[in-house]
Amino acid sequence: MTNKKKLTLGVVVGNRGFFPGHLAESGRKEILAALAKADIEAVALEPCQTRYGAVETYEEAKRCAELFHSNSDRIDGVVVTLPNFGDERAIADTLRMSRLSVPILVQATPDTPSKMSISHRRDSFCGKMSVCNNLKQYGIPYSLTASHTVSPEAGAFQKDLAWFAGVCRVAKGLRSLRVGSIGARPAAFQTVRYSEKILEAEGISVETLDLSEILARIDRRKDDDEAVTAKLGEIGKYVPADNVPKAALLKMAKLGVVVDEWMERSDLTISAIQCWTAIEEQLGVVPCTVMSMMSNDLHSSACEVDICGAVAMHALRLASETPSALLDWNNNYGDNPDKAVCFHCSNLPKHFLRNVKMDYQAIIAGTVGKENTYGTCVGIVKPGPMTFARFSTDDRAGRMRGYVGSGAFTDDPLNTFGGAGVVEIPRMQQLLHYICENGFEHHVAANLSSVAGAVHEATTRYLGWDMHWHAPEARA
Repeated sequence: MTNKKKLTLGVVVGNRGFFPGHLAESGRKEILAALAKADIEAVALEPCQTRYGAVETYEEAKRCAELFHSNSDRIDGVVVTLPNFGDERAIADTLRMSRLSVPILVQATPDTPSKMSISHRRDSFCGKMSVCNNLKQYGIPYSLTASHTVSPEAGAFQKDLAWFAGVCRVAKGLRSLRVGSIGARPAAFQTVRYSEKILEAEGISVETLDLSEILARIDRRKDDDEAVTAKLGEIGKYVPADNVPKAALLKMAKLGVVVDEWMERSDLTISAIQCWTAIEEQLGVVPCTVMSMMSNDLHSSACEVDICGAVAMHALRLASETPSALLDWNNNYGDNPDKAVCFHCSNLPKHFLRNVKMDYQAIIAGTVGKENTYGTCVGIVKPGPMTFARFSTDDRAGRMRGYVGSGAFTDDPLNTFGGAGVVEIPRMQQLLHYICENGFEHHVAANLSSVAGAVHEATTRYLGWDMHWHAPEARA
């Protein structure tokens, strides 16, 4: 898997003159050490630039804001640390003047009961409320640590940082996303209709390419083309394909090369591709393996031109830094109200599957012929934690909406084709009612992680989307 980028956070160290200054000095060192431990780069004032490298006065706020603004191209978020009460106005001024539009985490260091004298007392417990009050007055959105106070040296704060890192990646990644849309939406899938204009207003651009252009470019590629040969080798290493005709594998390799080149040339991160049944009839393969490989390499790819589904896949991938899949909420699992079968036919990344092999697409083989449907990735999803998400454009309200939640893939037996797994989700019947009552699609993005909180925080607090969090779990 590629495309993991090191996170960079701006650091604002709060200080207040009549509280012990040595706490600001030690607090700066502690927060920088905590970020380094989490493999996060920091942009912070040096002690030679302001008193203790902290922010207390308006002049110090301007200095910190200038530092942040000059590094705005690499700052993904900001941590406000309060080793003592802190000056709430200077902190709010810093963030306003920096002109950053990134997530903000407010952390306050706890007092020690045996150190409550005037020389060691922090009052960060109280100062955090004042900082948050001012940020709210300034209209600056912010996030909170799981506990009101937490030491930068605590393991709990490392969990806060991991959660916040996901928030930052989702917020930044969705604001500047470019999506490739290959081919027309299948006529039978009105469920995946969406508004390009609403997505564009959110910073998500869609670049379209007609399927005929893809097919024409494939037709021009020679069988012994160097890039095609290399892609053929990648496919062979990616998934066993012993029973797949060599001619079909060659077509998949050409498809992969053409799509890769177009996405790189157009600066696209994710894609959604027409399948049902144009590619099978015109090219003689399904695009599943090619799409599976892209998703496994963190370039999420959704079938049936489900653009919003691909965006949801990408959000989960940003939060977890692991591959996502697009699935159908497909079947009940016996009479267990909290279990269901999630299925696709399938382009699931092999990261999801216990064992994977390439086969033909059983559903449409009867329509276009088995020989035209090779390329699916068949296997059962491995058990473990699962986060699900769905985004949609609400065309009547002119805004983005969606839902997110967590559950688990189980090891329950499942005898089926394609890529499938049994999921168990708390209060699933309520979730299904919510999906149906609000007219959401049958497609859902899934990720083998527990990142619902980070996705909800980023999309709701920082992007302003109308998001539902099903059965929210408490942050550890």
